[in-house]
Amino acid sequence: MKRTKRSAVLALSAAAALLLTSCGFSGGNDSGGSAESEGAQTTLEMLVPTYSTGTKALWEGVIDDFETEHPNIKVNLEVQSWENIENVLKTKLQGNQAPDIYNGGAFAEFAAEDLLAPASDVASAETLADFQTTFADAEKYQDTQYGLPLIASARALFYNKDLMEEAGVKNVPTTWDQLHDASKAISDKTKADGYGMPLGSEEAQGESLIWFAGNGGNFGDAQKIAVNTPANLEAAEFMKKMIDDGVTQNDPGATQRTPMLNTFIQGKLGFAYALPQTVGQIKKENPDLDYGIAAVATKTGSPATLGVADRLMSFKNDGSKSAAVKEFFDYFFSADVYTDWVSTEGFLPTTKSGSEKLAGDETLKPFLDLLPNAVFYPTTNPAWNATDGAFKSLMGEIATGKSAQEVLDAIQAKADAAK
Repeated sequence: MKRTKRSAVLALSAAAALLLTSCGFSGGNDSGGSAESEGAQTTLEMLVPTYSTGTKALWEGVIDDFETEHPNIKVNLEVQSWENIENVLKTKLQGNQAPDIYNGGAFAEFAAEDLLAPASDVASAETLADFQTTFADAEKYQDTQYGLPLIASARALFYNKDLMEEAGVKNVPTTWDQLHDASKAISDKTKADGYGMPLGSEEAQGESLIWFAGNGGNFGDAQKIAVNTPANLEAAEFMKKMIDDGVTQNDPGATQRTPMLNTFIQGKLGFAYALPQTVGQIKKENPDLDYGIAAVATKTGSPATLGVADRLMSFKNDGSKSAAVKEFFDYFFSADVYTDWVSTEGFLPTTKSGSEKLAGDETLKPFLDLLPNAVFYPTTNPAWNATDGAFKSLMGEIATGKSAQEVLDAIQAKADAAK
C-alpha cells in the first residue's frame, strides 16, 4: 500500500482545527460491472458530511491513494455541511441521481424503499466480520445489514475550571439540579454564560437525547418512535427551566452546536456537552484553556450519554457499480487506512482491528469509558428521518413560550405521520 501522499494529507488534516454534531450524480450510467475489468473505468459518486475543517482533505487523501492502487476506479467526492446534506441527498434522490457512496445517519427509510445495496453486496465477508457486533447489528433493517458503521462517538460534559472558581462552584455537577445551580452561579457572577444549550437546526435532536437519556428516556426503537413519554417530558421541562431561569446563552432555539462550542473554546461558557474531537480543537485554538471532561449530568447522577454512530452506505442504482464500491469499502476499512481516518477526526473506531490499534490513545479513553451507557438514535426505524427533522425544526420552541408538552406532542405527531 502506498503511503506517501496519504501521510502528507494526514499531516495537513491533523493540523486543521477539529470541530464538533453536489453536482448531479450519475447513478449507474458508467460502464464497469467488474471494478477491475480491462480497459473499463468505473466512476463512483460519493457524498459525505463535514465533521471537521480537515474532513475534505482527509477524504481526498484516502481517495488519492485508493485511485493510485485502483486505476480503473475514479471517486468523485462531494462534501456538504450537516445542515445541508440531507436536503442535498433528497434532491438527488428525486432526480434519480443517488450517490454510490453516502455517509449519513438514518438509513432505514432508504432500506424500506429498496434503495440501498445490502452490505454483503458492497463489502467482503472479512470486512463485515471485523465490525464490533453491537455496531453491525444496529445497521440491520429486517435482519439485513445495509450500513457499514463508520464512526462512534459519545458526549461528555466539558467544564471551564476558571469560570467555576470565579463563581465559587467547587464541584463538577453530576445531577441536573447541580448543573442548574452551577450554571446560574456562573451566569450571575461572571461575564460568561453558564450552560450552552444548542436547540437550533444543527443538533436539537442530539441535545434533547442527552437530557432524555439522563432521565431513562430515549426516542423509541425500530418498532415505535416514542417522543412524548413521561420520562422525556420531565427532561424537556427541566431543559425549559434552564432556559427560563436564564442560566443558558441567549436564544437557545436558534443556537447551533458548532458556534456554541466555539464559545466554550474561547473561555466564555461554563458548561457544554461536546465530542472527542473538541479536545483537538481546544489544543489548537486555545491550548491555555483550563478545562475538564466529566460524565453527563443526569437527574439522579446515574451514568448515561448520547451515543452517535454514523455509517457508510451504498445506493444500489442499477447495481453495475457494486464491485467498485466493494473495492473502496474494503480498502477504506483496512486497519491502517481506517485508523488514520478515525483518529484524525477524533472519533471512536467501530472495527475490532481499529479498536485494538487505538487502545492506547489517552484522548479517546474518557469517551470510550462512556460508550457502555450510551443511548443511540433509532435509525433502524423508517420514521426516524421525519422525527429527526421535527426535532430540528420544533424543539427550539421550548425557548419561545411553548410548553414542553406542546412541543413534544407536535414532534410525536410528525413521527406518527411518517409511519
